[in-house]
Amino acid sequence: MIQAVFFDLDGTLYDRDAAVLQTAHSQFEAFREDLGNVTQSVFVERLVALDAHGHNRTPQLHHVLAKDFGFSSMVADGLETHFRSNFPKSCRVSPDTLATLETLRTRGLKLGIITNGPTHWQTLKLESMGIAPLFDAILISGTEGIEKPDPRIFARAVERCGVTASESMFVGDHPEADILGAKAAGLVPIWKRMSYWSVPDEVQRIDRISEILPLIG
Repeated sequence: MIQAVFFDLDGTLYDRDAAVLQTAHSQFEAFREDLGNVTQSVFVERLVALDAHGHNRTPQLHHVLAKDFGFSSMVADGLETHFRSNFPKSCRVSPDTLATLETLRTRGLKLGIITNGPTHWQTLKLESMGIAPLFDAILISGTEGIEKPDPRIFARAVERCGVTASESMFVGDHPEADILGAKAAGLVPIWKRMSYWSVPDEVQRIDRISEILPLIG
């Protein structure tokens, strides 16, 4: 019987792609006069492509944009600063996700987050969404010194919630870091479906977080 549910953060508990898109449009408006002849649609499309859904994200993304479109490195620095300041504000938890988390809490399940990334950066997103108090354990790879899909970070989360891996569910969007990682650690993996990735047919999949409720019982 499932006693705990753990979640990935980016792309699972909030729509990361939507947040990137919103921030990209905001950047273009803020720096329109510094970007030369590049159109908004071209700027946004290129930035989203370089972002790569957060996995294998192009290093110094905004400086690559500068090289692509011929604007200065100073503008690229400004774009990077703007992104770091504004992206967390664009991270929003959906009503469906929030209601599901609250339902799980009322049912007495333990809840946790296991996320890869720098501690400060991931914490800013959680603060913006205001959901941290709903969780019994939040493990960020920058703090833990290990990251998904390493089974050890899943094992730590399970231990901190006082449950076993076999009675724990993990919900995530990335096929390797989340699904294969959780499965290797002995948790029940649930894939938050993404059109650009795929997982083995036997993996249970959902489109909305509330769809885990009947799976738990």
